[in-house]
Amino acid sequence: MDELPIGRRVAYWRTRRKMSQQVFADRLGKSKSWVDKVERGVRRLDKFSVVYEIADVLQLDVQLLLGKDPQRRPDSINCIDQVEVEEIRAALERYDQISAFFHAPPEPPSLPEMKKAVGHAWLTYQHAKYGVLARALPKLLREAQAADTALANSPHSAGAAHLLGEVYQIASSALRKLGEHELAWLAGDRGIAVAQRADDPLLAATATYRVALSLMSMGRARPALEVNVNIANRLASGGESGEATEPERLSVYGALLLQGSMAAARIGDMATVRDLLAGAEEAAVQIGGDQNHYWTSFGPTNVQLHRVATAVEMGEGRLAVDVHENLDVEAFGALMPERRAHHYLDVARGYALVGEVSKASEMLLEGDRLAPSEIRCRPLAREVLSDILRRTRGAPPPPVAELAEHMGVGV
Repeated sequence: MDELPIGRRVAYWRTRRKMSQQVFADRLGKSKSWVDKVERGVRRLDKFSVVYEIADVLQLDVQLLLGKDPQRRPDSINCIDQVEVEEIRAALERYDQISAFFHAPPEPPSLPEMKKAVGHAWLTYQHAKYGVLARALPKLLREAQAADTALANSPHSAGAAHLLGEVYQIASSALRKLGEHELAWLAGDRGIAVAQRADDPLLAATATYRVALSLMSMGRARPALEVNVNIANRLASGGESGEATEPERLSVYGALLLQGSMAAARIGDMATVRDLLAGAEEAAVQIGGDQNHYWTSFGPTNVQLHRVATAVEMGEGRLAVDVHENLDVEAFGALMPERRAHHYLDVARGYALVGEVSKASEMLLEGDRLAPSEIRCRPLAREVLSDILRRTRGAPPPPVAELAEHMGVGV
């Protein structure tokens, strides 16, 4: 792409946006003949104002249009690469509600279609299909933004805002996995604002949870702890529970406590970790089993996974391994692939802490077998694999060496 003339790049992105030359020309206020000449290179684009206008219509970062395309990684089929990141960034940087004062927003899909697409995106995330999700997110963001703008003053405004809030949360979660922490924070923060318009306190609480995850990823563990605990306390008091059913409220409340326990572990506050895990376990007992309300995957098994994760964060490798080895195998196997592969990464760190390098390798390989994107795309997994390779005597086993080659991690 970076070697193509700008006219060809315009044609490429117009086609990718599924716009005809006539539709594209209408949105630019130009003629179809003008567009055709630009795309064939007969007419030069020598004004930056026009280039920026084209980029805006194509909903694209102008740097991509000018040919400064980031390089795709060889494993981009499994991961989010920088091309997708820039498209997601461009979608997040749009302010369609303000633009609607000056231009008619594009026709959005129906809310039932949007709801189906959002549910599919959540399942794609929870199955750790990050590459597939990345390619769908820019379009999903634009359509959800368009629906929210178009229906802002209609009886369906709350439903449209709810769906947009969910899409922002999906984007935040996926971006954080790939190390795009500031962009993940932006998406999560957008989700909080939209959730308030959706009049759904639990959606706002889960959006806060996503923001806290991003804060912790950026090294801001203490603010993350405070945010999670403050919102959890509000839900516990019933002040923001609204009309939510008890299992939904308990799931969101428990998820906030679990994330708070991770932040507390990051700052070494063992007493707070114990208190928050105990509170989450009590909520899980009240629910009575593993659930997935508000896409939290909350329940007794997830509490145990967080016991492992917090132990690893505090350097308690033996505790992490002991909890892992006593998990309910059947309940663990029923969890979504993202949760299980994430756990395998955590417990690999635990085994590494106690010097059981072969078991650490085994856990990493098991996570890769279950959900390759969760292992091959995450910066943390690269760190764990590097540590395993450094501590392996002699040549690593062939499966580990092959995984290292795929991930570009040196022996």
